[in-house]
Amino acid sequence: MYSESNTKSRRAPSEVVLLSAGPGDLELLTIKAAKALAAAEILLLDELVNPQIVELAPLARVIRVGKRGGCRSTPQAFICRLMRRYALQGARVVRVKGGDALLFGRAGEEIEFLRQSGIPVRIINGISAGFAAAASLGVSLTHRDHCHGITFVTAHTHDHGEPDWGALAATGTTLAIYMGMNRMASLATSLLAHLPADTPAAIVQSASQPDQAQLLTTLGRLTADAQRTGLGSPGVILVGAALATATLSAAPADAPIRAVTQA
Repeated sequence: MYSESNTKSRRAPSEVVLLSAGPGDLELLTIKAAKALAAAEILLLDELVNPQIVELAPLARVIRVGKRGGCRSTPQAFICRLMRRYALQGARVVRVKGGDALLFGRAGEEIEFLRQSGIPVRIINGISAGFAAAASLGVSLTHRDHCHGITFVTAHTHDHGEPDWGALAATGTTLAIYMGMNRMASLATSLLAHLPADTPAAIVQSASQPDQAQLLTTLGRLTADAQRTGLGSPGVILVGAALATATLSAAPADAPIRAVTQA
Protein backbone atom coordinates (compact mmCIF):
# COMPACT_ATOMS: atom_id res chain seq x y z
CA MET A 1 0.00 0.00 0.00
CA TYR A 2 1.23 3.49 -0.85
CA SER A 3 2.16 5.97 1.86
CA GLU A 4 3.61 9.45 1.61
CA SER A 5 6.59 8.50 3.79
CA ASN A 6 7.66 6.04 1.08
CA THR A 7 8.00 8.84 -1.48
CA LYS A 8 9.93 11.44 0.46
CA SER A 9 13.26 9.80 -0.36
CA ARG A 10 12.54 9.93 -4.08
CA ARG A 11 13.96 12.89 -5.94
CA ALA A 12 13.07 12.48 -9.61
CA PRO A 13 9.54 13.62 -10.43
CA SER A 14 7.32 11.02 -11.99
CA GLU A 15 4.97 11.40 -14.92
CA VAL A 16 1.25 11.90 -14.44
CA VAL A 17 -1.04 9.58 -16.38
CA LEU A 18 -4.32 11.08 -17.58
CA LEU A 19 -6.36 7.93 -17.84
CA SER A 20 -9.65 7.60 -19.71
CA ALA A 21 -12.03 5.34 -17.78
CA GLY A 22 -14.63 5.11 -20.54
CA PRO A 23 -18.41 5.43 -20.10
CA GLY A 24 -18.71 3.12 -17.10
CA ASP A 25 -18.47 -0.48 -18.26
CA LEU A 26 -15.06 -1.59 -16.94
CA GLU A 27 -14.78 -4.17 -19.71
CA LEU A 28 -14.37 -1.25 -22.12
CA LEU A 29 -11.10 -0.18 -20.49
CA THR A 30 -8.03 -0.60 -22.68
CA ILE A 31 -5.25 -3.00 -21.72
CA LYS A 32 -2.95 0.00 -21.37
CA ALA A 33 -5.37 1.59 -18.90
CA ALA A 34 -5.54 -1.61 -16.83
CA LYS A 35 -1.74 -1.77 -16.64
CA ALA A 36 -1.51 1.87 -15.53
CA LEU A 37 -4.12 1.29 -12.83
CA ALA A 38 -2.29 -1.79 -11.53
CA ALA A 39 0.89 0.25 -11.10
CA ALA A 40 -0.73 3.38 -9.65
CA GLU A 41 0.25 4.66 -6.21
CA ILE A 42 -2.00 7.72 -6.24
CA LEU A 43 -5.42 7.54 -7.89
CA LEU A 44 -7.28 10.81 -8.38
CA LEU A 45 -10.81 9.72 -9.18
CA ASP A 46 -13.49 11.74 -11.00
CA GLU A 47 -17.16 11.74 -9.95
CA LEU A 48 -18.66 9.88 -12.91
CA VAL A 49 -16.09 7.08 -13.01
CA ASN A 50 -17.32 3.60 -12.10
CA PRO A 51 -16.29 3.33 -8.42
CA GLN A 52 -15.35 -0.33 -8.90
CA ILE A 53 -12.35 0.81 -10.92
CA VAL A 54 -10.40 1.09 -7.65
CA GLU A 55 -10.31 -2.71 -7.52
CA LEU A 56 -7.91 -2.56 -10.48
CA ALA A 57 -5.53 -0.32 -8.51
CA PRO A 58 -4.67 -2.38 -5.40
CA LEU A 59 -1.51 -0.39 -4.58
CA ALA A 60 -3.08 3.04 -4.81
CA ARG A 61 -4.20 5.60 -2.32
CA VAL A 62 -7.56 6.75 -3.69
CA ILE A 63 -8.38 10.45 -3.59
CA ARG A 64 -11.84 11.38 -4.86
CA VAL A 65 -11.83 14.70 -6.70
CA GLY A 66 -15.35 14.70 -8.10
CA LYS A 67 -16.61 17.36 -10.48
CA ARG A 68 -20.25 17.28 -11.53
CA GLY A 69 -22.45 19.99 -12.99
CA GLY A 70 -24.78 21.65 -10.50
CA CYS A 71 -23.12 19.97 -7.51
CA ARG A 72 -20.42 20.86 -5.07
CA SER A 73 -17.14 20.03 -6.80
CA THR A 74 -13.44 19.85 -6.06
CA PRO A 75 -11.81 23.06 -7.38
CA GLN A 76 -9.76 22.49 -10.52
CA ALA A 77 -6.77 24.39 -9.12
CA PHE A 78 -6.70 22.08 -6.11
CA ILE A 79 -6.72 18.98 -8.34
CA CYS A 80 -3.80 20.37 -10.31
CA ARG A 81 -1.81 21.03 -7.14
CA LEU A 82 -2.47 17.51 -5.88
CA MET A 83 -1.11 16.02 -9.11
CA ARG A 84 1.98 18.21 -8.92
CA ARG A 85 2.61 17.45 -5.24
CA TYR A 86 2.61 13.69 -5.60
CA ALA A 87 4.41 13.65 -8.95
CA LEU A 88 7.24 15.77 -7.49
CA GLN A 89 7.50 13.22 -4.67
CA GLY A 90 8.05 10.54 -7.29
CA ALA A 91 4.76 8.71 -6.81
CA ARG A 92 3.05 7.05 -9.75
CA VAL A 93 0.05 9.34 -10.21
CA VAL A 94 -2.97 8.34 -12.27
CA ARG A 95 -5.66 10.94 -12.86
CA VAL A 96 -8.82 9.05 -13.79
CA LYS A 97 -11.42 10.76 -15.97
CA GLY A 98 -14.72 9.45 -17.29
CA GLY A 99 -15.16 8.82 -21.00
CA ASP A 100 -12.16 10.01 -22.98
CA ALA A 101 -9.91 12.35 -21.02
CA LEU A 102 -9.45 14.67 -23.99
CA LEU A 103 -13.15 15.34 -24.52
CA PHE A 104 -14.77 17.86 -22.15
CA GLY A 105 -12.65 16.66 -19.24
CA ARG A 106 -10.55 19.79 -18.61
CA ALA A 107 -7.52 17.82 -19.70
CA GLY A 108 -6.14 20.86 -21.49
CA GLU A 109 -5.89 22.82 -18.26
CA GLU A 110 -4.23 19.94 -16.44
CA ILE A 111 -1.74 19.21 -19.23
CA GLU A 112 -0.72 22.86 -19.40
CA PHE A 113 -0.33 23.13 -15.62
CA LEU A 114 1.79 19.98 -15.35
CA ARG A 115 4.02 20.89 -18.27
CA GLN A 116 4.65 24.32 -16.80
CA SER A 117 5.61 22.55 -13.58
CA GLY A 118 8.14 20.39 -15.45
CA ILE A 119 6.11 17.21 -15.01
CA PRO A 120 5.70 14.86 -17.98
CA VAL A 121 2.19 13.78 -18.93
CA ARG A 122 1.07 10.56 -20.55
CA ILE A 123 -2.44 10.24 -21.97
CA ILE A 124 -4.37 6.99 -22.24
CA ASN A 125 -7.39 7.25 -24.49
CA GLY A 126 -10.75 5.62 -23.88
CA ILE A 127 -14.29 5.36 -25.21
CA SER A 128 -16.31 8.53 -24.91
CA ALA A 129 -19.93 8.41 -23.77
CA GLY A 130 -21.05 9.62 -27.20
CA PHE A 131 -19.65 6.51 -28.88
CA ALA A 132 -21.04 4.25 -26.16
CA ALA A 133 -24.45 5.85 -26.67
CA ALA A 134 -24.25 5.25 -30.42
CA ALA A 135 -23.22 1.63 -29.87
CA SER A 136 -26.20 1.06 -27.58
CA LEU A 137 -28.48 2.24 -30.37
CA GLY A 138 -26.68 0.33 -33.11
CA VAL A 139 -26.20 3.50 -35.12
CA SER A 140 -23.30 4.92 -37.12
CA LEU A 141 -22.83 8.56 -36.20
CA THR A 142 -21.21 9.19 -39.59
CA HIS A 143 -23.49 7.14 -41.87
CA ARG A 144 -22.57 8.47 -45.29
CA ASP A 145 -26.15 8.28 -46.54
CA HIS A 146 -27.25 10.76 -43.88
CA CYS A 147 -24.38 13.06 -42.89
CA HIS A 148 -20.74 13.87 -43.53
CA GLY A 149 -19.40 14.02 -40.02
CA ILE A 150 -20.04 14.39 -36.32
CA THR A 151 -19.75 17.36 -34.00
CA PHE A 152 -19.09 16.91 -30.28
CA VAL A 153 -20.35 19.89 -28.32
CA THR A 154 -21.03 20.84 -24.73
CA ALA A 155 -24.37 22.51 -24.06
CA HIS A 156 -22.82 25.37 -22.12
CA THR A 157 -19.72 27.46 -22.70
CA HIS A 158 -17.00 28.45 -20.25
CA ASP A 159 -18.83 31.70 -19.48
CA HIS A 160 -22.08 29.78 -18.77
CA GLY A 161 -23.55 30.80 -22.10
CA GLU A 162 -24.64 28.49 -24.92
CA PRO A 163 -22.94 27.56 -28.18
CA ASP A 164 -24.11 28.92 -31.52
CA TRP A 165 -26.79 26.32 -32.19
CA GLY A 166 -27.59 27.84 -35.56
CA ALA A 167 -24.02 27.42 -36.76
CA LEU A 168 -23.94 23.86 -35.44
CA ALA A 169 -27.21 22.98 -37.16
CA ALA A 170 -25.82 24.35 -40.42
CA THR A 171 -22.89 21.92 -40.40
CA GLY A 172 -25.10 19.03 -41.50
CA THR A 173 -23.33 16.75 -39.04
CA THR A 174 -24.65 14.51 -36.31
CA LEU A 175 -24.64 16.49 -33.06
CA ALA A 176 -23.43 14.67 -29.94
CA ILE A 177 -24.39 17.01 -27.11
CA TYR A 178 -22.79 16.58 -23.71
CA MET A 179 -23.94 18.12 -20.43
CA GLY A 180 -27.21 19.19 -21.99
CA MET A 181 -29.83 17.40 -19.92
CA ASN A 182 -30.43 20.43 -17.70
CA ARG A 183 -30.69 22.71 -20.74
CA MET A 184 -32.90 20.47 -22.83
CA ALA A 185 -35.70 22.96 -23.49
CA SER A 186 -33.35 25.79 -24.39
CA LEU A 187 -31.14 23.82 -26.76
CA ALA A 188 -34.10 22.09 -28.43
CA THR A 189 -35.83 25.42 -29.02
CA SER A 190 -32.65 26.90 -30.49
CA LEU A 191 -32.08 23.93 -32.80
CA LEU A 192 -35.72 23.96 -33.94
CA ALA A 193 -35.15 27.44 -35.33
CA HIS A 194 -32.78 25.84 -37.84
CA LEU A 195 -33.76 22.16 -38.16
CA PRO A 196 -37.08 20.45 -38.98
CA ALA A 197 -39.16 19.22 -36.05
CA ASP A 198 -39.03 15.68 -37.45
CA THR A 199 -35.22 15.55 -37.26
CA PRO A 200 -34.36 12.25 -35.51
CA ALA A 201 -33.04 12.57 -31.97
CA ALA A 202 -32.06 10.28 -29.14
CA ILE A 203 -30.98 10.35 -25.52
CA VAL A 204 -28.88 7.69 -23.84
CA GLN A 205 -28.56 7.98 -20.08
CA SER A 206 -25.70 6.18 -18.30
CA ALA A 207 -24.48 4.62 -21.55
CA SER A 208 -22.98 1.12 -21.15
CA GLN A 209 -23.95 0.90 -17.46
CA PRO A 210 -26.52 -1.39 -15.78
CA ASP A 211 -29.00 1.47 -15.38
CA GLN A 212 -28.69 2.59 -19.00
CA ALA A 213 -31.85 4.06 -20.50
CA GLN A 214 -32.56 5.01 -24.11
CA LEU A 215 -35.01 7.31 -25.83
CA LEU A 216 -35.67 7.53 -29.57
CA THR A 217 -37.73 10.53 -30.61
CA THR A 218 -37.65 13.65 -32.79
CA LEU A 219 -36.23 17.08 -32.15
CA GLY A 220 -39.74 18.51 -31.91
CA ARG A 221 -40.69 16.07 -29.15
CA LEU A 222 -37.31 15.83 -27.45
CA THR A 223 -38.10 17.94 -24.37
CA ALA A 224 -41.58 16.54 -23.76
CA ASP A 225 -40.48 12.92 -24.19
CA ALA A 226 -37.44 13.37 -21.96
CA GLN A 227 -39.68 14.77 -19.22
CA ARG A 228 -42.27 12.02 -19.71
CA THR A 229 -39.70 9.26 -19.39
CA GLY A 230 -37.80 10.87 -16.53
CA LEU A 231 -34.41 10.73 -18.21
CA GLY A 232 -31.68 12.84 -16.66
CA SER A 233 -27.95 13.20 -16.13
CA PRO A 234 -25.57 11.77 -17.02
CA GLY A 235 -27.00 11.63 -20.51
CA VAL A 236 -25.84 12.22 -24.08
CA ILE A 237 -28.19 13.82 -26.58
CA LEU A 238 -27.80 12.83 -30.23
CA VAL A 239 -29.46 14.84 -33.01
CA GLY A 240 -29.31 14.30 -36.76
CA ALA A 241 -30.52 12.32 -39.75
CA ALA A 242 -28.19 9.41 -38.94
CA LEU A 243 -30.34 8.63 -35.91
CA ALA A 244 -33.07 7.44 -38.27
CA THR A 245 -31.22 4.10 -38.39
CA ALA A 246 -31.09 3.70 -34.60
CA THR A 247 -32.82 0.84 -32.82
CA LEU A 248 -33.57 0.19 -29.18
CA SER A 249 -32.93 -3.51 -29.70
CA ALA A 250 -29.22 -3.04 -30.40
CA ALA A 251 -28.14 -3.80 -26.84
CA PRO A 252 -27.59 -7.40 -25.65
CA ALA A 253 -30.84 -9.12 -24.75
CA ASP A 254 -29.66 -9.92 -21.22
CA ALA A 255 -28.58 -6.35 -20.44
CA PRO A 256 -30.68 -4.64 -17.73
CA ILE A 257 -31.58 -1.69 -19.95
CA ARG A 258 -34.66 0.49 -19.80
CA ALA A 259 -35.65 1.39 -23.34
CA VAL A 260 -38.33 3.89 -24.22
CA THR A 261 -39.68 5.43 -27.40
CA GLN A 262 -41.70 8.49 -28.13
CA ALA A 263 -45.40 8.41 -27.21
